[in-house]
Parts: sequence; structure tokens; C-alpha cells
Amino acid sequence: MKGRIHSIETFGTVDGPGIRFVLFMQGCALQCAYCHNPDSWDTGGGRLVEVEDVLKEIEPYLAYYRRSGGGITVTGGEPSLQAPFVAKLFKACKERWGLHTTLDSSGFCDPLHAEEMIAHTDLVLLDLKQINREKHQALTSQPNDRILRFANWLSGKNKPIWVRHVVVPGVTDGYSDLTALGQYIGTLNNVEKIELLPYHRMGVYKWQQLGREYPLEGVAAPTSEEMERARTLVELGKAECVERERSSAL
Repeated sequence: MKGRIHSIETFGTVDGPGIRFVLFMQGCALQCAYCHNPDSWDTGGGRLVEVEDVLKEIEPYLAYYRRSGGGITVTGGEPSLQAPFVAKLFKACKERWGLHTTLDSSGFCDPLHAEEMIAHTDLVLLDLKQINREKHQALTSQPNDRILRFANWLSGKNKPIWVRHVVVPGVTDGYSDLTALGQYIGTLNNVEKIELLPYHRMGVYKWQQLGREYPLEGVAAPTSEEMERARTLVELGKAECVERERSSAL
């Protein structure tokens, strides 16, 4: 079995706990307006590798991953598009070295297709891009129904997740959107952490290289005050959900 990959990073520190080997898979069904890897969308791009090829890339750095409590993170693109390959890779990493495995996903996948992959996954970094269905479609080219089904399925399996949300001024930071996101997160029983990530423009040059018009031209990165407001609103929405559930249980 071969997988199609975009790139690798051997010393990742922001995609899960500890120091991590980060594998970027090729191919994505979404086209997020702020994507910093639009060159990863094409399912026919990248290069083909076997699981053993990836394991050889990991092995020289095992000491760093183990000492730091890290492991391997598979991201994209969208790794669930190649779920059988990721499942085989995660299984090999756990059997051979006992490595912690993390999946960074938009959740745009069929749970049945992801079953084996998730069985070998210790942590899911779930990117909830926009809770409003219509705004999600405008932002990514797809509605979020499938993503929310996947999130609910993970919650039902009690699979640990870190929710990730990119704060884009004027796009994903509306009062109602952030409070609704918090309310939804409050319905999940498996959320270990909420990561609000500031929008950045570091991938704009890739859009230019591909001859694509960048959809968020003119949108600035959020200020520290805007990020703090976003955190407050998400927590407010989550607290409202918890209070609602507490009241209904009385």
C-alpha cells in the first residue's frame, strides 16, 4: 500500500504534545480561503511512498519524540482521504516503537471509512472552521454537516480531541458564530483542549505561485485583543451549554 504525501517536518512543536514527526498528506476535498498549503489540494500531486519509507524517516529522531512525550502527527491536505494508509502507518508506529499518534483533520470524512484509522489514533486535532453551515460553505466550498457528524461520532467513541479554530477577523469571529461554536463544543464529551489559532498570511505566496487569486486579500491578522475576545466568547457559549444541561438535569 502506498500513500501520496506532500511533505514532512521532523521537529514539529505545535501539532500535538511534545516534539513530533509531522507528515503532510496530499489531497483535500475542502478549499479553505485561508489555506496555507493550497498546493496540497490536488489528489494527484505530491509523491508516492510506502509505510516503510516513512518509518525510515522517523527512526533517526525517535529519542527526541520519546523524551518529549511526542510522537507522530499526520495532517494535510486531509489525511482521512488516505485513511487505509494512515491506519497502517499508525499501527506500525505503535507496534514498533509505541509512539503516540495524532490525526490533524477537518473531519470531512465518513466515519465508516475512518474506523480503522481512528482505532490506531491516540488524539484527534479537529479543525472546526466555522459553525454556521452557510458561512462554512462560503469559506471552504463545502457545508459542515459531514464534519459535525464526524465530531459527534468521535464524541460517542470518547476519542480524545483538541478542537482547533482559526480566528479570521470578519470571517470566523462573529459574536453569534463564536458563542455557537462554544455551545457546540459543550455538547461533546471528549474535548481535552480548545486551540484558537490566529489567522496568518504566510501561505499567500503559494496562491500566487499557483496563479490563484487569494480570497482574503486585505484581511489582517487578529490583534491580541481580538484573540482574547474570541476566547471569551467561545468560553461563554460553552458555559451556557453546561448551564443548560445542568438545569435540565434538575
